[in-house]
Amino acid sequence: MTNTLKTVMAVLCVGVLFAVLPLTADTWDKKTVVTFSGPVALPGMTLPAGTYVFKLLNSPSDRHFVQVFNENQDHLYTTIRTIPKYRISPTDQTVLNFSEVAPGKAQELRAWFYPGDNFGQERVPRKEK
Repeated sequence: MTNTLKTVMAVLCVGVLFAVLPLTADTWDKKTVVTFSGPVALPGMTLPAGTYVFKLLNSPSDRHFVQVFNENQDHLYTTIRTIPKYRISPTDQTVLNFSEVAPGKAQELRAWFYPGDNFGQERVPRKEK
């Protein structure tokens, strides 16, 4: 094999690597855009009705922190510590689970499932006093 052929093969391999990486970028952080028609309670705060972006914290060592941003992703509202939540049948859409609350109170977000995933993120339960 000539040096020119080796160089061409190396360039093609690198080109394939970079061509594949962007395709998995959105699934890494599980970026999800959601619009709430009413207020939603998160640990330590309540979001008013509006559009928000949910993403996993960019950490290779701990995949159980969810960040909540505004629609433009230029303001971080909160980072929520979560635990894995399993479901038997994944769906092709985002699923948000809410806790039961008294009438007139903001819905409490309990869990978030990214499309196609069996495992989602559930907020760490509050300690009873």
